[in-house]
Amino acid sequence: MKAFEINGNTLSLALFIDVTNSKELLDSMQAGTLEPEAAFLNASLIPDVFPVLAAAHKTLVSKSRESLTTRTLHSELVYNYSGSKHITESLKRCGISESTTYIIAARFNATVDEMKAVERLIQGKEIDLEELEGRANQAQIQKHYKISGPELGISSLADAITCRIAARDAL
Repeated sequence: MKAFEINGNTLSLALFIDVTNSKELLDSMQAGTLEPEAAFLNASLIPDVFPVLAAAHKTLVSKSRESLTTRTLHSELVYNYSGSKHITESLKRCGISESTTYIIAARFNATVDEMKAVERLIQGKEIDLEELEGRANQAQIQKHYKISGPELGISSLADAITCRIAARDAL
């Protein structure tokens, strides 16, 4: 687990492999009974922490303006990471599914105890965030974000995703 400071708030992230209870996590999230509340993202679409931090910043800005698009702060993070304006599609594509085995868990302003509780919810092995890049599904990321080969010649996958996250509302 690692915590990042964003404009006076923190975002705690933990990366898990070999997760066996995605269906239960998804059911709890959809029923609104997940305790403590957290965001679970499909980590195969995340090549680096930076785009997640960009999405988190956008989420916190929306919260400060009282203009969240989704029902919760944590679902807003998943929505903002997607780069799409379609809420349901964003949550399905960038959130977890019943069969997801590679997950990044995120929680805003979490105490140590709250993050330990989030970690206990997930039946899988926690690994270091440094492993994101090597485990990212580049083909799936390029397809989802419509990133071309020439674009990758001048920027990284993480930078391309971050640009799409930042520019979504302007387009």
